[in-house]
Amino acid sequence: MGIERASGTIADAVERDGYAVLRDAVAARDIDALLSELDGAARVAAVRGGARHLLRDVPAVRALARAPAVRDAAETILGPGCFAVRALLFDKTAAANWKVAWHQDVTIALRARVDTPAYGPWSVKEGVVHVQPPDAVLERMVAVRVHLDDCGPQNGPLRVLPGSHRHGKLDSAGLATWRSMPQQACPVPRGGLLVMHPLLLHASSAAEAAAHRRVVHIEYASVELPHGLEWFDRV
Repeated sequence: MGIERASGTIADAVERDGYAVLRDAVAARDIDALLSELDGAARVAAVRGGARHLLRDVPAVRALARAPAVRDAAETILGPGCFAVRALLFDKTAAANWKVAWHQDVTIALRARVDTPAYGPWSVKEGVVHVQPPDAVLERMVAVRVHLDDCGPQNGPLRVLPGSHRHGKLDSAGLATWRSMPQQACPVPRGGLLVMHPLLLHASSAAEAAAHRRVVHIEYASVELPHGLEWFDRV
């Protein structure tokens, strides 16, 4: 399992750039088995472009979150006490070919709303409470994106603005400034991982190729929440 960087460790790359790409992390047979167990969520994703709450609904994804290759990537950033808190499935197909504007991942999923200083605004997505936490919570999180298909330049890969994660939540002026900076596309092969900081500015274009681009996006945290707030999932 090798990082797609000239030198340095995964943790160094994520600290410096906000992301790292690892090839050949998950074996082909394990991807095949996961896809067979993801069948229901995958049908939803193929129509909508995505599916939520995979840690709750899909045992195979809970197992994936604990798999050594995936968990090790998270532990490298957060330490051995980290835990998975959310998993999503994304899929770009001819029926659901979408693009995403530049943004940061600034919300977390909770079991219930408990009004708490510095937490907000609140929202509800598919019946689950979400909130924007303080930067200090996001700084102790990382996402590991497991690629179930080859994702090359024609498949709408993630594009990132390296280093943007070091400046906290950005307002519209900050976003406009960063959008003028050099961007980096992140092609990832089947079985590869993209490890990224939630505050890294990222976007993606619609796919040009008529093929699946399935990604299981697993978020990990290493922080407990205050005032009775609880992560919606914890694996």
